[in-house]
Amino acid sequence: MKITSAVFEVSAVDFASCPAPSLPEFAFIGRSNVGKSTLLNRIAERKDLARVSDTPGFTKTINFFTVNQRWRLVDLPGYGFAKASRQDRAGYAHMIEQYLLKRETLACVFLLVDSSIPPQSVDLDFVHWIGRAEKPFAIVFTKADKAKGNKSIEHVEQFMQAISAWFEEPPLLFTTSAKTQSGIRELQEIIADAATGAGASNGHAE
Repeated sequence: MKITSAVFEVSAVDFASCPAPSLPEFAFIGRSNVGKSTLLNRIAERKDLARVSDTPGFTKTINFFTVNQRWRLVDLPGYGFAKASRQDRAGYAHMIEQYLLKRETLACVFLLVDSSIPPQSVDLDFVHWIGRAEKPFAIVFTKADKAKGNKSIEHVEQFMQAISAWFEEPPLLFTTSAKTQSGIRELQEIIADAATGAGASNGHAE
């Protein structure tokens, strides 16, 4: 797939502020500081499409980016950021839930999981929730270059084992590194296929 254009469209402060559902959308979500903005920039082949911040939890809106004038990348607020107030966290959670459950053009949700650390309960909880909601999703393990030795592989195996009982077939998974760009081409291709109607793999929790 060749990226010919990638532009910022709008930041939505709530579900009602989202743009008209006119294009297939691919949403990215994960814990704060999982490398979401950097990964989005790699997929779109733009250095500063999604703003990268040193402050965890920087994204507080739903950000829409139109790619090739054919589909959208959607940057959802990160979860698990302890410094946000309880009221703010509740607001972000409600906004994210409305988008994920009600957005009719949502083609696939990509859950980003940090492969350099052991499985985290907040990520496992999200997998169970999105699976029970029967929304198409895939798991993207980030920071594959960060862990020493085979730790990233071990953490991926531990995570997939932890969720194995919830699915008849495991969700599609990708292992990526924004630094080496491994896995980026595979993500681009699955998005391109889904945008043209081929569909993306999904899992449904039991």
